[in-house]
Amino acid sequence: MLLVVACLPVSAVYAATLPGIADFIEEMADKHHFNRGELTILFERANYKPQIIEAISRPATSKPWPEYRANFVNENRIRPGLVFWKKYRKTLARAEKKYGVPQEMIVALIGVETLYGQNEGNFRTVDALTTLAFDYPRRAAFFRDELENYLLLAREQQFNLLDVKSSYAGAMGMPQFMPSSYRKYAVDFNGNHKTDLLNEAGDAIGSVGNYLKEYGWIKGGPVAVRAQVAEGCCADKASRSLAEWAEAGVEPLKKLRQDAPSRLLDYTVTDGREYWLGFNNFDVITRYNNSDYYAMSVFQLSEALKAEHQAKRR
Repeated sequence: MLLVVACLPVSAVYAATLPGIADFIEEMADKHHFNRGELTILFERANYKPQIIEAISRPATSKPWPEYRANFVNENRIRPGLVFWKKYRKTLARAEKKYGVPQEMIVALIGVETLYGQNEGNFRTVDALTTLAFDYPRRAAFFRDELENYLLLAREQQFNLLDVKSSYAGAMGMPQFMPSSYRKYAVDFNGNHKTDLLNEAGDAIGSVGNYLKEYGWIKGGPVAVRAQVAEGCCADKASRSLAEWAEAGVEPLKKLRQDAPSRLLDYTVTDGREYWLGFNNFDVITRYNNSDYYAMSVFQLSEALKAEHQAKRR
């Protein structure tokens, strides 16, 4: 691995002192044939960031639903989303045709993740992943795996490991892919023989479509629909058919196939509770971020974008 690190200024050496770094270097050298000396230099230049631990310990989903939703389903996401849609309309149409994911869904997901590429993260990826891999015990195994994938990704893509920025969790580029997802699901959608989610919107659009398809997106399938729930229902919200939900006292406010499996979702709003039925495609969105708040925000932003887009075409 060719690391462009020797000419960079030395920063505070925090990460190199974290327990487990030396063993990780040995593992990467033995398992993937990385150069031990280069990895040692890398982690001497990587910074331990306690604010990353603070950020991941208070996720946005801990906010009340109305507050969480307001951060993503608003004019500040809709207006630039329509601009993004117009600018990349041919690419989005091609992605929808190839992967079966609606254009508005791809736009909405990128909008929620990075405001269409305007906010891709301010942390160095190596700092974020190193901090979490070696000082966040609850998910240390996950982030250690992502750090391993980041090293492999950098070797494959010829990244400068100390230059790439990400979210505090190590998610990168316009669609905020974790390194393992980048390696597995990113595609060269603009045909220039490289897969670049950091700089190329076309690759980001195609990669989001591919990601959702690979996780089981059903073309033309429903995502979520508002529901009316009888008083006293329902303690068990596990997936069942619409016919079974009807017997339990749950009626969707839109006609759908009675055999379509769904699970009951409820959100606390200002005047009580709001109920929805979430289908397979809703759960696919949660594979991007394991949160019903997140998936519903993406869905509702996509619906708002579609409505505005259709209105402008009339």
